Amino acid sequence: MGHPVLRARAQALDRTRLKSPDVQKLIDDMMETMTEYHGVGLAAPQVHEGLRLFVASLDMDRGDEPTQPIAIINPEITPIGQELVEDWEGCLSIPDIRGRVSRPAEVRVRALDRDGERIELRARGFSARIIQHETDHLDGVLFFDRMRGFETLTFLDEYSRYWAKDED
Repeated sequence: MGHPVLRARAQALDRTRLKSPDVQKLIDDMMETMTEYHGVGLAAPQVHEGLRLFVASLDMDRGDEPTQPIAIINPEITPIGQELVEDWEGCLSIPDIRGRVSRPAEVRVRALDRDGERIELRARGFSARIIQHETDHLDGVLFFDRMRGFETLTFLDEYSRYWAKDED
């Protein structure tokens, strides 16, 4: 947090640039970094690249181990229905901080994959939250910008001590 790229709107990627070796290496490096730091999503602005690209592991709602991360480029999100869910979020750019954020429970995302092919995904629950959180990064928005108030903003240690018990 504090790097200007995190607060700027990222630039769209065209298919030609997406297929370039430097962007493909960026995607691979982001997937490796996300995994190394035990994240479930990582947006290009978080690694100081102002591009509309994020990587994510999205299968966690099923109770299975997450599948290999996927790359989502130039996402366009549409909420499905009116249901909002408030839940805890954290961020690799704001280490050791958690807070509750209200977001649509289900979304549709239209984007490109790492090969430049059009994809459309429908996500609910935690996967929908990941997609929305990472897309926010592409718009210069951090999770605490979405919080209704800061009553639940907490350090990870305090979250574990006082709040995580409520999740069981």
